[in-house]
Amino acid sequence: MTGIILYGFDGSTYVRTVRMLLAEKGAHYEQVPVNVLKGEPRQSEHIARHPFGKVPVLDHNGFRIIEAGAIVPYLDEVLPGPSFTPDSSKDRARMRMAMSIVDSYGYNALIAVAGYHLFPDFIGGPDEEARKHGVASSRRVLQELMKLRGGGAFIAGERPSLGDFYLAPICFLVSLTPDANEVFAVDGFARWWEQVQAMPSYQATAPRLS
Repeated sequence: MTGIILYGFDGSTYVRTVRMLLAEKGAHYEQVPVNVLKGEPRQSEHIARHPFGKVPVLDHNGFRIIEAGAIVPYLDEVLPGPSFTPDSSKDRARMRMAMSIVDSYGYNALIAVAGYHLFPDFIGGPDEEARKHGVASSRRVLQELMKLRGGGAFIAGERPSLGDFYLAPICFLVSLTPDANEVFAVDGFARWWEQVQAMPSYQATAPRLS
């Protein structure tokens, strides 16, 4: 299928989630950069695409979808290639729980850590207490996700799922910071992280950060 336009810049973790899936599917697409750090999602041109000024936004043959939680299941369903939604109902539940945990608790915690070191102005300036709270909250999130994963190589079984694509990009940002060792010192995380970093889609979508 053709006619895919992805709005968002490489540094966005949720944009990278979509890009990882598109890479796994071998899909061709056009990417229109919308830089969050420069405030571009709040400009009128993008507000017309996403009324809440967020990325990613996807157009597929004239059908517009906002929010990564809607975009990646849609693409996984409509694009040819391997499915990244598990066959087992229990593994599907694990995947969906992981995605919801990242959305509801993980993103803000992990971004607080990454932002303190990498883009402090974007998060309102360096705040040491917020960083410490972010480290503790991030560890709690990763602990729960690794419990959810159990003994599998990935979050929802022995094959990657959309849940892994959700978590990996934000862990990449944290990995660039001095807090990475503390945040990642969670049982089971090292094996998962090694597996994810070896994925061609993870390697192919590394953001170009200035």
